Amino acid sequence: MSKESSGPVVVITGASAGIGAALARELAGRHASLVLLARREELLEEMAATLGTPVEVVPGDVTRRADLERALERAVARFGGVDAWVNNAGHGITRPSVEAVTPEDLDVMVRDNTRSALLGMQVVLPHFKDRGKGVLANVSSMLSRVPDVHVRAAYSAAKAALNSLTESLRFELAREFPGIRVVLVIPGVVASDFGLNALGGGPDSRNIPGAQSVEEVARVIADGLFTGPVDLYTRPEGLQRALGHLEGLGRRSS
Repeated sequence: MSKESSGPVVVITGASAGIGAALARELAGRHASLVLLARREELLEEMAATLGTPVEVVPGDVTRRADLERALERAVARFGGVDAWVNNAGHGITRPSVEAVTPEDLDVMVRDNTRSALLGMQVVLPHFKDRGKGVLANVSSMLSRVPDVHVRAAYSAAKAALNSLTESLRFELAREFPGIRVVLVIPGVVASDFGLNALGGGPDSRNIPGAQSVEEVARVIADGLFTGPVDLYTRPEGLQRALGHLEGLGRRSS
């Protein structure tokens, strides 16, 4: 708990827009103290001024370990510790086919969606182990479970790698550190600027029929951060869709 409030202390990466910003607003309404990390300091400062809760703004790049270490240091210095760390930052890509994905494209997707989260995990885990508790949440994508949008193939692959790292960490911690909760967040299409910001451009995700609002996604994450299933699908049908995809693969002969 924070030294400045009765709520938990939560670090959110990629907090200047989209799911990260919505989660910051949702958790602020639940009296959390927040440490917000993103490259766009101005947007973080503007948001922090409206949240009505203790906020530490940390400008930084999640692909640099030193920036993530600084976020942890600032959290400990101001609030005394971290209760939850959300690796939310990520980036998409649009390529017409798997054949069109270059090695450089894949390197960028792994750097921004997998390696960055790995660095976040490695930075906060010693802190959680010292405390014997904590919540580590990695924001993935439904495309990591059901990779049915071929123009997002490299992104889907990077998020699938993130899933595997997350699940491996759960097994690793389960016996010796049962107080550390490892959550995998699996949203579907979200009404954010994700599509517009994808490398190579792409459709505005806010115009895709049925896109889930960032506010709804944030509520689901906030509700499930500290309790409930560790695979957190932001839509109720998400798990059945993933299981159906696996069952379909098992029935295929070629």
